[in-house]
Amino acid sequence: MSISRRQLLQFAGTAGLLSAAPSLVLAQKLEKASVHIAVGGKVGTYYQALTIAEQLGFFKDEGLDIKISDFAGGSKSLQAVVGGSADVVSGAYEHTINLQSKGQFFRCIVLQGRCPMITLGVSKKTLPNFKTAADLRGKKIGVTAPGSSTSMIASFYLAKHGLRPTDVSFIGVGAGAGAISAIREGQIDALANIDPVITTLEEANEILTIVDTRRLKDTQDIFGGNMPAGSLYLPQAYIDANPRTVQALTNAIVRADKWIIKAGPAGVTKAVPASYLQGRPEIYTKAVEKCFEAISPDGMIPEDGPPTALRALAAYNADIRNAKIDLAKTWTNDFTRRANEKYPEVKV
Repeated sequence: MSISRRQLLQFAGTAGLLSAAPSLVLAQKLEKASVHIAVGGKVGTYYQALTIAEQLGFFKDEGLDIKISDFAGGSKSLQAVVGGSADVVSGAYEHTINLQSKGQFFRCIVLQGRCPMITLGVSKKTLPNFKTAADLRGKKIGVTAPGSSTSMIASFYLAKHGLRPTDVSFIGVGAGAGAISAIREGQIDALANIDPVITTLEEANEILTIVDTRRLKDTQDIFGGNMPAGSLYLPQAYIDANPRTVQALTNAIVRADKWIIKAGPAGVTKAVPASYLQGRPEIYTKAVEKCFEAISPDGMIPEDGPPTALRALAAYNADIRNAKIDLAKTWTNDFTRRANEKYPEVKV
């Protein structure tokens, strides 16, 4: 079949427009307007960008109708997507590595947190004389849910000090009032959790903090590099089938990340649902302040982040050590770059 010169010029012009203005492609109708996001502990500062995007209408601005289901921990929200009852996980990046080791390909598309924001604290009630990691042998460590990123932080700490995850008992306590009660009632001896749970217990002088990943330098010192954390990740098949929907999700989270940085802790406290504050807005604001440096300023995944996460998992997980992981298939900044082009700045 011959192609006329006019047709060739028309094709060339269209191709040029697409490459020069990707927004024209993104402006097309979304493949799926209704998206179901699963999250484990939505009240936590770990998932702040998700809440802000929902509360301030950023998802709606992108044409999305979002349903958010909240679970006790990240491993539970992941199960919802693997099982097909939800589309996207708002959770820890490292789960994409775990999944690939089992032959399942999920990809992180945008960061909410550039640090894990997880703290491991020892109960001053049941372990008042704690001195070293060895004192945790045979003890109960509370985590949001077994297999979650809170478990990962605790397991990594144990491995660095010559202990195995099986040397302790991990107890799921959620990321809210149940976690606080578990410490106060002596049900657990240590707790790996997120804010505002941790700040509430620190302010009451009920835990001794032994691992803190709420600040960038501390995180880099602990893991030997950047450790990407809270994110949106989802099956590669979903990304392939719904690229415009995925771009819309990314746009909303990047906008929320930037809004948080600009609004500051006090602004965030005013924007989240009143139920998050549990009647103590000053504690919530203090928790946001402690985690503020960990918020991603632009949703971008640092290039050294995935290798750092892989090393951390391999430190205590033999299945990960023995697996052939293709890290390039666990993350992408393609959608995030376009989101930053659309929202170079945000208004508060």
